[in-house]
Amino acid sequence: MSDTKPGQSEETAKEGEGFQETFMSHLFELRDRVIKAAIAVIVVFLSLVYWAPDIFHLFAKPLLDALPAGGKMIVTDVTGSFFVPMKVTMLVAFLIALPIVLYQMWAFIAPGLYTHERKLVLPLVVSSYSLFLVGMSFAYFLVFPTVFQFMASYNAPLGADMSTDIDKYLSFAMSTFLAFGITFEVPVVVVVLVKMGIVSLEKLKEIRPYVIVGAFVIAAIVTPPDVLSQLFLAIPMCLLYELGLFIARFYLPKTESEEEKSE
Repeated sequence: MSDTKPGQSEETAKEGEGFQETFMSHLFELRDRVIKAAIAVIVVFLSLVYWAPDIFHLFAKPLLDALPAGGKMIVTDVTGSFFVPMKVTMLVAFLIALPIVLYQMWAFIAPGLYTHERKLVLPLVVSSYSLFLVGMSFAYFLVFPTVFQFMASYNAPLGADMSTDIDKYLSFAMSTFLAFGITFEVPVVVVVLVKMGIVSLEKLKEIRPYVIVGAFVIAAIVTPPDVLSQLFLAIPMCLLYELGLFIARFYLPKTESEEEKSE
């Protein structure tokens, strides 16, 4: 006896079953990819966990160097001295394992991409990962020392001791790392917009003044309330936008590329 409903052909029923099987197979593959990515992060974390206190000390070095003589970081939470270094170590493990995580993502979406899109993904993934690390390094080696020294100079006239809770420092540092890491992705975003034909290169050049204003607005929102931090984020964002415009010239769609050459 047929299970098809009245008015429903067997062919339609088979298509529905085929769609359901395909969906479930993709779901299982996604689960396997997520598990493999998670295992990679956990393995790296377990390899680093012994050195968690040293990793946190390196992580907090820019602030520790800015503290006056006798200054120190404090713990206001009972479990903070254990969990904060663990969180930092987990984040470091994620950064180290990120290429494997990105590979698992790439392996999942690759079958659904066209050949020219597959060729574009690898350079984008590598450049995105590299630029994110450069953004974090920029914050760690340049922004943090400058900002902390600047803020410490305000404590001396007040006669206030500069002591920061390690959990609050973690929150501040991670939000700053994230802000600068994403900011340094601007060239990749510009290239993708131009390459995919979403926005023309000429249009991106026209909106340059709005991008500059937007960069300073974003910097005022996501950085600490001091001018130095805002300038350190806004100025690189503007320069990276210009870099993206320059690089995008080499990734123009054929019709737009021909127009650029004729000008």
